[in-house]
Amino acid sequence: QVQLMESGGGLVQPGGSLRLSCAASGSIFRINDMGWYRQAPGKQRELVTVITSGGSANYADSVKGRFTISRDNAKNTVYLQMNSLKPEDTAVYYCNARIQPVHILERDYWGQGTQVTVSS
Repeated sequence: QVQLMESGGGLVQPGGSLRLSCAASGSIFRINDMGWYRQAPGKQRELVTVITSGGSANYADSVKGRFTISRDNAKNTVYLQMNSLKPEDTAVYYCNARIQPVHILERDYWGQGTQVTVSS
């Protein structure tokens, strides 16, 4: 069974930094795109950033220049380095990955979510 396990959320002051991690485990044949979404209270879940297996990344305009996504394919792990955090970055952050397990069709998998709170 494939699982995504996130870590690294927490409380940080405006202007601070946090690093999120998400590790995929289980019987995995291939991982394609990996990314991060977020959902603030009362709002819809939105795409923050996505990275291909080859390392090409795209970002939401709201986080460009402040957030950096990276991945370690050997560890099946994706990271999100968040700098210059703002109160409006407060949300639950979800890891997402397009995974093909062994002998099973490819589909999207989601992490359980990790809370990021930016407040003084």
